[in-house]
Amino acid sequence: MKAQPKASHFVNGEWMEDSAGEVIEVTYPGTGEVIAKLHAATPAVIEAAISGALAAQADWAARRPVERARVLTRAVAIIRERAEELAQLETLDTGKPIQETREADWPSGAEALEYFAGLAPTLTGETMPLGGDFAYTIREPLGVCAGIGAWNYPSQIACWKSAPALSTGNAMVFKPSEVTPLGALRLAEIFIEAGLPAGIFNVVQGYGPVGAALATDPRIAKVSLTGSVPTGGKVYSAAAAGMKQVTMELGGKSPLIVFDDADLESAVGAAMLGNFYSSGQICSNGTRVFVQKGIKEAFLKRLAERAGTIRLGDPLDDETQFGPLISTAQFDKVMSYIKLGRDEGARLVCGGAGDPAGPLFVQPTVFADITDVMTVAREEIFGPVMSVLDFESEDEVVARANDTQFGLAAGVFTADLARGHRMVSRLQAGTCWINAYNLTPVEMPFGAVKGSGFGRENSRAAVDHYTQLKSVYVGMGPVESPY
Repeated sequence: MKAQPKASHFVNGEWMEDSAGEVIEVTYPGTGEVIAKLHAATPAVIEAAISGALAAQADWAARRPVERARVLTRAVAIIRERAEELAQLETLDTGKPIQETREADWPSGAEALEYFAGLAPTLTGETMPLGGDFAYTIREPLGVCAGIGAWNYPSQIACWKSAPALSTGNAMVFKPSEVTPLGALRLAEIFIEAGLPAGIFNVVQGYGPVGAALATDPRIAKVSLTGSVPTGGKVYSAAAAGMKQVTMELGGKSPLIVFDDADLESAVGAAMLGNFYSSGQICSNGTRVFVQKGIKEAFLKRLAERAGTIRLGDPLDDETQFGPLISTAQFDKVMSYIKLGRDEGARLVCGGAGDPAGPLFVQPTVFADITDVMTVAREEIFGPVMSVLDFESEDEVVARANDTQFGLAAGVFTADLARGHRMVSRLQAGTCWINAYNLTPVEMPFGAVKGSGFGRENSRAAVDHYTQLKSVYVGMGPVESPY
């Protein structure tokens, strides 16, 4: 089983290799097999990527928006034509079940490219009449942007960042996670096939030092990161030193609140999707599930029943619903949190162990009788571990839900829509759902508050983070001066 690309990097429209860079071994989480070997970008590769992007960006920005849109639209068509091939590549890269990667990963990326291709030609400035004089605004691209991706949705993230950047006239140098480096390379190749000029989307591989080199280079105008809170702090600090614009989409410990009038099956289903989809490796997951006391035991009983039917197995099998964790390090981390939950006195409802399906599989795990001070209720685990807490009143659950450094997402399940709207208005989270969870259509802004980051991905709001406004005052008469 191999997925070796032609080279480690894609720079200025061509594959590029420098074997002096540190070796990156890509493993398939389903079996642990090494499926590719790449090299981290050396200073020479980084220089070629940034200088090439800088040289190409001005001409790209000068094109009519509809011309840029045609290129992205052709890329969308190619992605959809090769849907099965790309889904299989994503499964090899991430270990996600093929039924997930067919539906969520590249398809979501294609929708982002399609959306911003349609939006770009509609972006205009404003005019402001000022008596005889007037003013107007121009929306301009920032220049060369750096995108730094995470390993849980590598190809989707590459599309989510490149779509608004490229459609508005920027160039991008993208560094995927060293754990999942393959999808971004394929995207770069597809862009060139679709007619994107060389240098507008470059991909360089590497560990933290490569990301740091991008974040600190004075030619980079903006850094967009999807990653952990500690990584976000480092990148934000480096970018701030150069007065760069930033978008930070970081971690979370999001609350999912279920009132006693909620539809039980829907609430249980949402809690499972918000904890077990992609084996729990999703930043916005609702890992603190607050259930009103009157339905707590009924909720837990149904949750355990449905969790017991989840099919674990070979990620390339069409019937598999639940795959392995991304790596041995992540497996060890998740298992240590499960042990900690037991040690702190939480009640194990289901799961709590590895699984015969493979060495990186962790059973869907649910803890109950959780208190707010327990570590499993405070820290991001990034695995299939759900903490169920109970509550009595609105005021109580709002205060407890907000008592966290994170602020990425929140959800509310209730039959009382007035209460649903009232709740989300009080919850400190950038992305909220009422009677749904973890749905992130491209038309809706996605982002965070507090320690989970700032800036927005997707929707019209993302354009504001990849462009800048220039104001122009036009004098129509003689200048009056007291001097």
